[in-house]
Amino acid sequence: MTGETVSSRWILALTSLGFFMAMMDAMIVTTASTAIRTDFQISVSTLQWALNAYNITIAAVLLVGVSLGERWGRRKIYNWGILIFTVGSVLCALASGIGWLILARIVEGLGASVMTPMSMAILTNALPPAQRGRALGIWSGIGGLALIVGPSLGGLIVAKLAWQWIFWINVPIGVVAIWLSRRHLPEIHGQSNPINLVDNVLIIVAMAGVIWALSATTSSSNLAQLEIVFIIALISLGCGAWFICRQAHETLPMMPLSLFQERTFTGGNLATACLYGSMYGVVFFLPQYLQASQQSTALVAGMELLPWTGTLVVVAPFAGRAVDRFGERWIATLGLLCQGVGYLLIAVFIHKNYGWFVLPLMLAGVGLSMAGPALQKSVIGAVPRVMIGKASGIYNVFRLLGGALGTTLAVMIFYQFRGANFSGGFQATMVGTAAISLLGIVWSSRLRVEQRENM
Repeated sequence: MTGETVSSRWILALTSLGFFMAMMDAMIVTTASTAIRTDFQISVSTLQWALNAYNITIAAVLLVGVSLGERWGRRKIYNWGILIFTVGSVLCALASGIGWLILARIVEGLGASVMTPMSMAILTNALPPAQRGRALGIWSGIGGLALIVGPSLGGLIVAKLAWQWIFWINVPIGVVAIWLSRRHLPEIHGQSNPINLVDNVLIIVAMAGVIWALSATTSSSNLAQLEIVFIIALISLGCGAWFICRQAHETLPMMPLSLFQERTFTGGNLATACLYGSMYGVVFFLPQYLQASQQSTALVAGMELLPWTGTLVVVAPFAGRAVDRFGERWIATLGLLCQGVGYLLIAVFIHKNYGWFVLPLMLAGVGLSMAGPALQKSVIGAVPRVMIGKASGIYNVFRLLGGALGTTLAVMIFYQFRGANFSGGFQATMVGTAAISLLGIVWSSRLRVEQRENM
C-alpha cells in the first residue's frame, strides 16, 4: 500500500467523519424528543426549536463559513468547526432547561455550518480527479447513513442511558477528529472574497424571525401578543427584502441572484425546500407519535423508523442511475409523489397498528431517495462550472430552511387539529406534510428534461 493511498484514505475517512457528525446531530435528537419534552415539561411548539435552532443556524451561516474557509484555510476552519460543534455538544448535555438547550444547539449549528462544506471542499481538492467520483459517492453515502443510524442510536441511548448522552458521545469523537485532522488533512486555500457582515446579519434575522413568528402564532393567546408577532414578522420580511436588494447590487454577492434566472435552478431549489420540509415535519412528529400513541419505547420507536430511513441505502444507488437515464424532472417528480402518497397512507392507517405503517414508510423512503439526488443534480447542473460552489451552498440553504419551515408548519397544523389526543393532531400533520411534498411537484415540473452540460 503506497503512502499516497494511505493519505487518500485518511482524507476520505476524516472528511466523511465530520459530515457524518453534522448530519447525525440533526437526526439523533428526534427519538429523544419525547424524553426532552417530558424532562423539561414543555410544549410541542417549544420543543421544535431543539431541531429548528440547529437547522436555521446552519442555513444562515453556511455561506459565510465557506468564505472563511476560502480565506483562512479549509483545514483550519474545518477544525474550528469541529471544536465549536464539540463545545456546543457539551453545553447541550449540561442544559438544565429548554432555553439553555436551544442556545447550545445554536452553538452546535455554528460548528456544523462549516463542517459540511469544508469537508466536501477538502475532499474534492485534495484527491486527484480519477478518485473524486468514487470518494464523493462514499462521502455522500456516509452522510446518508446518519439518517438511518441517528434515530435508532438516539432511541438506544435514551433507553439505556439518558437523553443527555446523545450529545456527550460527540465529545471524544470531536477531540480525536481534530487531532487526526491536524496530522493527516492538507491545508488548502481558495479564492479569498470579502465577508460582508451586514448581509449575514440580514439573512439570519430574516430566516429566524419569520420561522419564530410562524411558530409563535400557535401560542399567542391575545391581541397584544399577536401584534408583537406581526411586528417581528414585518421586520424579518423587511430584512429579507433588504438582503435581496443588496445582493442585486453587490459586486461579489453571497447569493448571486442571476442564478435564479435559470428556471431549473429556481425550480430545483424550491422543490428541494418542499421535499425536506415535508420530511423534517414527519421526522419531528413520527417518533413522538410512536411513543405517545403506539406505546413504543424510545428504542423501539427508533427501530420502527428503519423501513423509512433504511430504504435510502437500498434505493439511492439505483436512483442515481435512473436520474442519468431518465432525467432529473421525471425522477424528482416521481419521488415527491411517492413521498407524499406514503405520508397520506400513514394518515389513513392512523388507528391501525404499526404493521400498517411499514409499506407507506418504505414508499416515502423510496420517494426521498429518488428526489434528493435528482434535485441536487439539477441545481448543480444548471450553473456554470465556476459557480458550482455557490450553487451547492444555496442548495443547502434551501434544504435546511425548508426543513425548518416544514417543522414549524407541521407544529401549527398539529395544534390546530390536536383535539383531545395526540393522534388527531398527528393525522392532520401527516396530511399537511404530504401536501408540502406534493406542492414540490409544481416546482420539479420546471426542471429541464434534457441533460445539461456544465459550462
